[in-house]
Amino acid sequence: MRLQGAIFDMDGTLLDSMQAWGALGSSFLRRQGKEPGEDLDRILWTMSFREGAAYCAERYGLGMDPEEVMRLMRTEIADFYRFRVVPKPGVERMLALLKMEGVWMYVATATDHPLADIAMDHAGLMKYFRGMVTCGDAGRKKDDPKVYEMALRRLRCKKEDTVVFEDALFALRTAKAAGFRTAAVYDPSEQDQDAMKAEADYYIRSFEDWTEIG
Repeated sequence: MRLQGAIFDMDGTLLDSMQAWGALGSSFLRRQGKEPGEDLDRILWTMSFREGAAYCAERYGLGMDPEEVMRLMRTEIADFYRFRVVPKPGVERMLALLKMEGVWMYVATATDHPLADIAMDHAGLMKYFRGMVTCGDAGRKKDDPKVYEMALRRLRCKKEDTVVFEDALFALRTAKAAGFRTAAVYDPSEQDQDAMKAEADYYIRSFEDWTEIG
């Protein structure tokens, strides 16, 4: 069965960016003159962006509302995307091969459009894709398959001939439960790699070693 369509997550899958997100809370607080707790980043990892901003504002007495904290954090991550983010090793070669083979590709990301646009522009990868859809567009997080279904409709590909590439186990499970073929992409931010290998149709340790999905 040949691959007709491919839907890619962005952070941790296409881009080497999860470390920046994981350290965002601590980095932000230090810029505000506050020393973060040792467990801060672990706590924030389980929260939404808004929940994390509210937690930081209250826990560290920042004297600003969550909206202001979110604005400043977005500025910080935007700077990372605009100047420092890079594709994961081997990604551009792999995308070029897929495009050459006629595979239609879409980005499906939880990151807001303005930030995702900055990141993909700096990384130089958007030229390989037919478009991008975000969880904000879908109105759902990635524990719901709506963002993948939106990307599939825009690609106009058959679901059984489309692979979703994800680095997070919960998102991989969402896509798989919705009937997509799935490719697990290794990123150190996901600790349960055994489950990724067991549940995905394909496992990619590194795009540098990638050969073919057919």
